[in-house]
Amino acid sequence: MSQPIQITDSAQEYLAELLEKQNVEGIAVRIFITQPGTPYAETCLAYCRPGEEEPTDERLELPRLAVHLDRNSLPFLEEAVVDFNADRMGGQLTIKAPNAKMPKVNADSPLEDRINYILYSEINPGLAAHGGEIKLIELTEEKVAVLAFGGGCQGCAAVDLTLKEGVEKTLMERIPELVGIRDVTDHTDTTNAYYR
Repeated sequence: MSQPIQITDSAQEYLAELLEKQNVEGIAVRIFITQPGTPYAETCLAYCRPGEEEPTDERLELPRLAVHLDRNSLPFLEEAVVDFNADRMGGQLTIKAPNAKMPKVNADSPLEDRINYILYSEINPGLAAHGGEIKLIELTEEKVAVLAFGGGCQGCAAVDLTLKEGVEKTLMERIPELVGIRDVTDHTDTTNAYYR
């Protein structure tokens, strides 16, 4: 398969030297993207000792080092470039991943990515005007999406009716496997509510 990410020679040299300093037999580098396909996507590069990689990772064998690529991040790492620019201060490793924030989802994408895609492309833009946003916190084994209603939506008494109904309807229509949604700040808990 073609390499989804380009690691320049200077970056390979730099990373190989860093790995040697760790003094761990078989240590590699792991590249993954947190919250891929969303405006919050961050491309991360970490040391990966033997056994710390995920079984589904794709392994790249480069001349001086091995790189593990997180499978869920692969579509978002297309056209990514890891480079090292030497300068008087020692230099800087840069990772440019132009597709990290681009939602690349299809019917085969993990459920979380599909939920995030709908939240970020359809639901949140409408809430932004009210200073609100919704994030996916987790997907339970029962396929219930746990969402956090943030910003202007939080603590609003109407949140249950307006948002939850609208969001649930949209998500359930788009993603038939989804069983339901739950609000992480479940509003049935009124212990912190203030009454007078």
